[in-house]
Amino acid sequence: MLEEEPAAAAGELTPHSGPSSLPHSAVFWCPRLSFLGGSGIMYQSPARSLCSTLSTLCCAPCTTTSSSLLLVRSPVPVKRALSPPALLGSSSSASPRCGCCHQGASAGQCFAAVGPGVANSRTACSMGNSTSRLYSALAKTLNSSVASQHREYLEQSDSEQLDPIDPKDLLQECQAVLQKRPPRLQRDFVDLRADSTSTHRPIRVMQWNILAQALGEGKDNFVQCPMEALKWEERKCLILEEILAYQPDILCLQEVDHFFDTFQPLLSRLGYQCTFFPKPWSPCLDVEHNNGPDGCALFFLKDRFTLINSVNIRLTAMKLKTNQVAIAQMLRCSETEKLFCIAVTHLKARTGWERFRSAQGCDLLQNLKNITQGAEIPLIICGDFNAEPTEEVYKEFSNSSLNLNSAYKLLSADGQSEPPYTSWKIRPSGECRHTLDYIWYSQHALNVNSALGLLTEEQIGPNRLPSFNYPSDHLSLVCDFSFNQDPDRLL
Repeated sequence: MLEEEPAAAAGELTPHSGPSSLPHSAVFWCPRLSFLGGSGIMYQSPARSLCSTLSTLCCAPCTTTSSSLLLVRSPVPVKRALSPPALLGSSSSASPRCGCCHQGASAGQCFAAVGPGVANSRTACSMGNSTSRLYSALAKTLNSSVASQHREYLEQSDSEQLDPIDPKDLLQECQAVLQKRPPRLQRDFVDLRADSTSTHRPIRVMQWNILAQALGEGKDNFVQCPMEALKWEERKCLILEEILAYQPDILCLQEVDHFFDTFQPLLSRLGYQCTFFPKPWSPCLDVEHNNGPDGCALFFLKDRFTLINSVNIRLTAMKLKTNQVAIAQMLRCSETEKLFCIAVTHLKARTGWERFRSAQGCDLLQNLKNITQGAEIPLIICGDFNAEPTEEVYKEFSNSSLNLNSAYKLLSADGQSEPPYTSWKIRPSGECRHTLDYIWYSQHALNVNSALGLLTEEQIGPNRLPSFNYPSDHLSLVCDFSFNQDPDRLL
C-alpha cells in the first residue's frame, strides 16, 4: 500500500491532470561558486523548463583527469574520532555555514522557514550550501535570450580538476562530523555462493534511494524524525559513511539532489566515473531553498570498468513521456574483459498508479532488451520501483525474456520471497512499511555471491526511518556478483 505517499507536487502528473507549469512563487537555490562552499543567490523559477534543460545538458558522464583509486574493502571503525575537516569543505570561521546565507552562524540561527505551499510547519534546516556553476548558468539563461553568453559555466576548466583522495581520509572526516551521533548500525553480509570456482574478484553493486534533501525537509513529513536529524551537513556524512563502509564497485542512487556539490566532486576523487540524469519536473523545485532537481545517479570505478556506451532514458507510459528516468551503461570488466549492462531507475510513486508503473516498467524493459541484444549481454538493474512484489510491474520483470531474478529473494529460506521491507517510515497518515527496492540480475549469466542483510526492527527503532542513526527512509541494498562460467547453459 502506497497511499501514505505525500500529495503530488505542483507540475507533476496526477490521475486527473496533465503536466503543468511550476508556480511563479517557487524558488530555485543556485549558489554561484562551488565545491562545497561559496556564496549563493536565490532565483525565481518561472517554469519547469529549467528541469527539462538540465535533462538535456546533464546527460554526459562526468569525468576527471585524475588517476583512479582502488577501494580496499575493510571494516569501518565504529568509534568516530575528531579530525579537522578538509575534504568536506572548510570555512575560515569556526562556526558552521548556513546554506541560505553562507556566512558563519551559530547552530539554529539561520534555519530557513518552510514556505506556505509546503505541508510542514516545522522549522527547516539548511538545504546545504553550493551546487554547481551549471545551475547558476541555467538560471541566468531564463532571464536572457542568449544562452551562449553563459557557456563558460557549462564547462569545467582543467584547473578545477582535483587530485585523488584516500577513502580513509574522507571517512575520518565524516566520522568527525558525526561524533555526536549514535554509531553506525551494524549489518552483515550473507554468503550465498553455491561454489567457489570463480577466481576473479566479485563485482559489488550498491542500490540506494538516499532521500532528496529538499523532499526530506520540505515535503515528506517524517513526523517522528527530528528536523535536526535531517540537517544536510551531517546527513550527507551519514550517506558517505554508508557508501565508504561497503565500498561498491558500482553505485546506483535515486533522489539525488546534491550531485554537483557533493557526490560528483567527492566520488570522482575516489576513482568513480559519475553520471547524473535529473527528473524533467522534479518536485524538489517546489521547495524553498532547494538545491536543484533530484534524479538518478550512477557511479562506477574507472580502474575496474571501461565505459562502452551510456544511455539516458526518459521513461514513457501509454505513449506519453513521464517524469521518471533511468540510466543504462554498457561496461567492460577490466579483469575478465566481459561486457555487461548496469541500469538505475526510479518509478512513479503512490497508490492508484499501478498501471502507470507497469507501463514504465515495460518501456524500461524494452529499452534494455535493445541495449543488451535480448539476453546476450548480462544485465543488472537497480531501482526504487515504488512497487510491492504483488504489483504487475514486479511480475513483468520476473517473467521477462531477459531471464531476470531479484537478488534479495535469495536471502529468504525458500529463495523465492522478497524481504518484508526495504523502506519503513512514519507519516501523518500512519506507519508505512514496504518492499520497494530491488536489484535484478541476469540469472543465466551472473551469480550472487553475497548480499547485505537488512536492518532489524529493533535496530531501526520505534521512530523508524530516517533517524539520527540512518540518513534515508530506504535501506541500501548491496550484492556481490560474479560471472557464470557457462551462461548459455541456463538460458
